[in-house]
Amino acid sequence: MNERVTVSLPTELLAEARRAVETGAAASVSSYIADAVSAKAARQRALAELERVFGGVPPAEALDKARRALRGESTARSA
Repeated sequence: MNERVTVSLPTELLAEARRAVETGAAASVSSYIADAVSAKAARQRALAELERVFGGVPPAEALDKARRALRGESTARSA
């Protein structure tokens, strides 16, 4: 189910959304914004889970390691 809302965006962000539609990266401005909101919500849920696991804000090193792993980068430190 979708609900119609009105939002105000900075001009440059709206231009970015429109470019995504023009290049086929997004089906519509609405879907582009919905994807962005969904991604932000997923990040917030993941951070909340990390805070639960760590019993507070996770150390920066742990966050960096998780980000590298999610991007498929090696998590081994180079000497």
